[in-house]
Amino acid sequence: MAIILGVDPGSRITGYGIIRAEGRHIEYIDSGCIRMGEKPMAERLKIIFQSLVSLIAEYQPQEFAIEQVFMARNPDSALKLGQARGAAIVGAATSGLAVHEYSARQVKQAVVGKGGADKSQVQHMVQALLSLSRKPQADAADALAIALCHAHMNQSILRVAGSAGRARSGRVRQK
Repeated sequence: MAIILGVDPGSRITGYGIIRAEGRHIEYIDSGCIRMGEKPMAERLKIIFQSLVSLIAEYQPQEFAIEQVFMARNPDSALKLGQARGAAIVGAATSGLAVHEYSARQVKQAVVGKGGADKSQVQHMVQALLSLSRKPQADAADALAIALCHAHMNQSILRVAGSAGRARSGRVRQK
């Protein structure tokens, strides 16, 4: 059983999603948004860091997953996004969590089944996969999708490792 914290970083709104994954069973725990508003950038980064450290202390996740940076058209936006990611990653690392990164395409593929899915499709599938009574806010849905992607990747790795182990143990060595 693993509690997974997924984070969708942003310099004004950072989404978070927390799930529990045990085998193929996935359970929703919590999600939401860390809103920084129009504060100076240094203050926003501090809020991201402190909020994630607080969430980690409260929920004790064993896994941390975050979306990889993408190339935005605006270099200033890309820089701010990178700084927000950095604050989130440092929050996880200082709390002793390994950091797992996934591209937006990987997340959408894992949750929706196609890498080019739009935000509303991601929200719909997150709601369906986690049996939520309503659609989560877009940034929280993206964070939950990142956590779901990580859970699916872990399951895939375990399946491959298990089948490789069975294949090895079934071999007969001849001399």
